[in-house]
Amino acid sequence: MINEIISMNGYGAYVWSAFAFTLASFTTLYSVTKLQLSKEQKRFAYKFGSLNIEKAKAARQQTINNEILSNTSNI
Repeated sequence: MINEIISMNGYGAYVWSAFAFTLASFTTLYSVTKLQLSKEQKRFAYKFGSLNIEKAKAARQQTINNEILSNTSNI
């Protein structure tokens, strides 16, 4: 029973290698995206931290900045 599932009438090698490749690709893309997001959040936090008081108040009122700042814990 389990051998039939693994071999898939001779096509198992192709199916399982494609599955492994897809899984590895998704894992890599997730890791790269998460790394880029954290880098951009740090860059935004650095830039936002260097604003004067008036500009900081104006930036806090913008909705996109509120979304970014709510996900950043080091501000």
